[in-house]
Amino acid sequence: MSKAGLILGLVLMLSAFGAAACYIARKLCQCLSFLIPSLRPGVCTGAALLLAFLLLLCFARSLLPVSSSVKHAFNLIGSYLMGFFIYLLLFFALADLILLLGTLFRILPNPLPQDVRFISGLIVLVLTVGTVGYGIYNAGRIRSVSYDIPIEKNVSASTWNLVLISDLHIGAVGSEARLKDIVSHINALEPDLVCIAGDIFDNDYFAIQNPEEAADTLKNIKAPYGVYACLGNHDAGETFDQMLAFLKRSRIQVLNDEARVIDGRLVLIGRLDASPIGGFGDLRRKPFTEASAGADLSLPTVVMDHSPAELTTYEKEVDLVLSGHTHKGQIFPGSLITARIFPVDYGYYRTDADSPHCIVTSGAGTWGMPMRVGTNCEIVQIRLHP
Repeated sequence: MSKAGLILGLVLMLSAFGAAACYIARKLCQCLSFLIPSLRPGVCTGAALLLAFLLLLCFARSLLPVSSSVKHAFNLIGSYLMGFFIYLLLFFALADLILLLGTLFRILPNPLPQDVRFISGLIVLVLTVGTVGYGIYNAGRIRSVSYDIPIEKNVSASTWNLVLISDLHIGAVGSEARLKDIVSHINALEPDLVCIAGDIFDNDYFAIQNPEEAADTLKNIKAPYGVYACLGNHDAGETFDQMLAFLKRSRIQVLNDEARVIDGRLVLIGRLDASPIGGFGDLRRKPFTEASAGADLSLPTVVMDHSPAELTTYEKEVDLVLSGHTHKGQIFPGSLITARIFPVDYGYYRTDADSPHCIVTSGAGTWGMPMRVGTNCEIVQIRLHP
């Protein structure tokens, strides 16, 4: 994309963001003016624009010449505020639609009395607080899901108990507090092998409050054949070298477009993400033929590929593809969007009998807002057998 295109895109995004903030402010002002008749719309608009500016600072915190503690505070404030912003916008828009239909069908008077606007605004506020509160609570719970995957290759009988996680986003709000619980859930499943399908980090290694404690926690994962990972789009950028060093300390083996034979019975291939934010240094995603070069694909073959965007490109020599990335939209109505972007945004998928089995997890963590509405943080157990 050209520089002019990027500038135009940024201007359009900021304009839409500012317009949404002013719309929310106007609706809140209509509601509050029932209790405070002297309240002027300009006051609400000014407050909304100030809030929008604060949110933008939160998102651009990595560019600010401030201490890591200030950046963490911005991250904390912005993450929670964005949840309220999104649901206030959605619920006010829904309320306006209902009120419009009510006046069109003459169920409600036109113009609407102030008390009707106050009641509708109050309902929106209650729904928003309830939804955000539930989302924060639900993000702290970890679910387990399981799949039974048969392998058709003519190999000696061999069953594997795999555990898949993705999208830890260590450094995001709530990520480190959740880590010990995730490790405990993994160990309770007694896996032979653990696969981490990318986005272990949240783009900035220095966003992690206590990296040594986080590394020690991850070292407690118990799997006889080890813990392997591929890199996601957020496992990149200026602190990429620090991320790799952290994974080494955590005893997590990273496969960067390379294959590893596990116990002579299973081929595991880790792909580099196609769209890293800030890049993987000198590393670039290779064609699959290069990533799998030298591997005996007559053995059961499992591929870790962070994004499910290319699931349909794998052919029958691959038995199972493990992905994450989508979070299943993380908060409703995000799932309506991800379902249309990807061939599959969650769960089990297979094109036909000659194609690989594919599993897309909603992830064990959260990105941005520490919330889950309509989705869950999850750990996936996979029984792989002949």
